[in-house]
Amino acid sequence: MITEKLPNNVETRLNDFFTDKIDTKEMAKIIREVNNALSLCVMRGCETIESEIKNIDDNFYWLNKLAEVLDPYLET
Repeated sequence: MITEKLPNNVETRLNDFFTDKIDTKEMAKIIREVNNALSLCVMRGCETIESEIKNIDDNFYWLNKLAEVLDPYLET
């Protein structure tokens, strides 16, 4: 496990993200929902994916937002 401290700018962006955009518990729920849907898709040959498209679409958005907070790549 990595134990180094986050850079101040990343820590600030994370605090802002979880204060202004989404609650940490909601983010954890989203991550778990995506993991569950993707796992079921693999185990069931993707029959589950059809009923979870909206959920995956929303959660994909938030996971990308978190990735941008952690390591801005798409922002100019």
